[in-house]
Amino acid sequence: MTRTNKTDKAGTKTRGGRPASIGALGMAAAALGLFSVALAAAPASAKGAVEITAPHTAQVGKTITVKAHGGDDSAGYLHQLCLEENGFGEGWHQETCSAAVKGDARVTAQGTSARSGTLRFRAVLYGLTGVHDQHPVRLHSSEVVTVRVR
Repeated sequence: MTRTNKTDKAGTKTRGGRPASIGALGMAAAALGLFSVALAAAPASAKGAVEITAPHTAQVGKTITVKAHGGDDSAGYLHQLCLEENGFGEGWHQETCSAAVKGDARVTAQGTSARSGTLRFRAVLYGLTGVHDQHPVRLHSSEVVTVRVR
């Protein structure tokens, strides 16, 4: 920024470059200060994750084992983890679910495939307000894993 001499209406000469830049910096600092206060006051979101493991391939008639575990730190919820399967044109359906627990939930499903093809699995974590909750809340789901049955 260059410094320029300006003459105001009263005929006095003033330098306008520095005061303008100091004012702009002051406004920017004030805006950033308000922005950081707004970020600090924002509520924290619950964190959680679900992980699933399955073999990449399996043979027809052999046992396929799929395991999943996950949890969430949201207060007031029991957790239930369910494994869902999609294969052979049936659409997504639940295979098995864990019991409702506090903290991390784990579930294992074992089964065999009578024919070759592609099976997809995912794990879904539900939050429950009680053991007999009829309306669970879906909290997280895992990525889909694919098992090729040969």
